[in-house]
Amino acid sequence: MFFKKQEIVWVLLRIGMGWIFLWAFFDKLFGLGFGTASDQSWLDGVSPTAGFLKFGTHGPFAGIFQSLTSNFFVEWLFMVGLLLIGLSLILGIGMKIASYSGSLLLFLMWLATFPPKNNPIIDQHLVYICVLIVLTQNSSSKKFSLDKWWGRQKIVQKFSVLR
Repeated sequence: MFFKKQEIVWVLLRIGMGWIFLWAFFDKLFGLGFGTASDQSWLDGVSPTAGFLKFGTHGPFAGIFQSLTSNFFVEWLFMVGLLLIGLSLILGIGMKIASYSGSLLLFLMWLATFPPKNNPIIDQHLVYICVLIVLTQNSSSKKFSLDKWWGRQKIVQKFSVLR
């Protein structure tokens, strides 16, 4: 089972994007001291979205996003989203739903900080969206994954959106 160089790049890109989401989940859950201070973890009762929504938003849509601060539903949706998107991408299962929901999350984060500070339009959020969309269109990204096994599951066969 040998891979072409191009396939390795696609697999690494898929796993790398998954790790971005999964790491954000673990850092916010445990307060690993990177993006989230050790005494600010979700397990310590601190909102995983409050810091960004309260202090990180700016621009014409800031008020909308700031009004979501410490919303129970938003916190859970955000954390479960980070976990499931990250795991899906790393394992190579549910790529479409993971990529589209990840793109939506990233777009909302971009919108919350529009216009970006270092560029009038484009920042990493939009680039990541492009990467996620391209991953769904490239079969090489499914190498070294559980995609074939996932596709055989009854629920996936019944609901193709889970593919």
